[in-house]
Amino acid sequence: MIREKTFYRTFFALTLSLALQNLLTYGVNMMDTVMLGRYSQDAMGGVSLCNQVQFLLQMLVVGAGEGAVVLGAQYWGKGDLAPIPHIIGVALRFGGTLAAALFMVVLWAPERLLSLLSNEPAVIAQGVRYFQIICFTYVIFTLTNILVASLRSIGIVKIGYVISFSTLCINVFLNYCLIYGHFGLPELGVRGAAIATLVSRCVELGIVFYYLKYRERRLHLSLRSLVHIDVSYVRDYGRVSAPVLINQALWGVAQMVQTGILGHLGGDVTAANAIAVQVYQVLSVVSYGAASASGIVVGKTIGAGKREDLKGLVFTLQVIFVALGLSAGGAIFLLRGPILRVFGGALTARAGTLSMQFMAVMAVTTVGTSYQMACDNGIIRGGGDTAFSAKMNLVSMWLIVVPLSAMAAFWWRAAPVTVFFLLKWDQLYKSIPVAIRLHSWKWVKTVTRPEK
Repeated sequence: MIREKTFYRTFFALTLSLALQNLLTYGVNMMDTVMLGRYSQDAMGGVSLCNQVQFLLQMLVVGAGEGAVVLGAQYWGKGDLAPIPHIIGVALRFGGTLAAALFMVVLWAPERLLSLLSNEPAVIAQGVRYFQIICFTYVIFTLTNILVASLRSIGIVKIGYVISFSTLCINVFLNYCLIYGHFGLPELGVRGAAIATLVSRCVELGIVFYYLKYRERRLHLSLRSLVHIDVSYVRDYGRVSAPVLINQALWGVAQMVQTGILGHLGGDVTAANAIAVQVYQVLSVVSYGAASASGIVVGKTIGAGKREDLKGLVFTLQVIFVALGLSAGGAIFLLRGPILRVFGGALTARAGTLSMQFMAVMAVTTVGTSYQMACDNGIIRGGGDTAFSAKMNLVSMWLIVVPLSAMAAFWWRAAPVTVFFLLKWDQLYKSIPVAIRLHSWKWVKTVTRPEK
């Protein structure tokens, strides 16, 4: 274990900053779920289906941004910041193109897309109303998050949670006004929630532009520097980012397939899944923050040429990941009842029972997630090995999880909680291949260009 107190102060300050940003980001979707859950179970279910597309977008944005983070952190470790604006410019092009494509798909065929995720007409109808507005946030969300992720690669994290906090406050206030029709405004239900999110995303992007123009002093980013880039960095970025993009895309699609499996088991199951997933996302933010922080720390260490420090660093990080997983799992299990009471009487009795069961499953699988996800997406990816995760998740999700859970749902007619467990149990068994890869040390790679 590392014994220097300065390491722990630095690491946990970075972890908590990233966790706070994640908490505020997930809090936007959580408040949509809670406030719509008190308004109508069908409205909550419809929006939860739309949020699966939002989750796919988030995965693509993470994939596009991680290429910039991995490269940026190693260049930062070398003390060479000049290539980073070029890398950010490439990432914005990749991410913006993907977001625009997803926007067109949702705008043209919202009902057809939602029918793949549910067979409940009332739930689909609510989702279509939400989709028709929320799709206009996709490109805005992508630009904001890639810029924030890129700044994170050189240790600038405060702007992330300032943005997310602003978004949460605006979103909650406008939700209250527009979902229920307060302060003389019309009662718009799911459309009100979508409008609130659209306004929040526009404010987010405005804050980022202001920060880059008037406060950022390390990279001196400007519109000109992001547009006029050295295209030779496209190859560097693509080599690092392509495996991450593929992995994140496969993961996002897999989550939509999982939602579709549960969605075809009935509206109560859809509602219970929506609650369990949102609770998990909010209560596991510290684990995800630790994963992101470890990627930055490991990347900077390798970039600085201090490979001899990796052994103690990696062991220490693993202990931290397991401790955070146990804490998050315990919190989910203990808070199930109080969380469910927040939704009031809008849920059916069966939806409430299923929510308790699903959250109990999440409490167990979260421990595995905290370890294997943080080691994989944090240490291994931060070390320059971006391909391992894509290969592992391709086999795990598409050859084990999806076929087995689909058979359990539609052939064996298993109970919803059994199907839910089979959709999440990969978070436990993936700890084995991740641990093997981690201790092989084959993931340590230098992805920056050599000194001239």
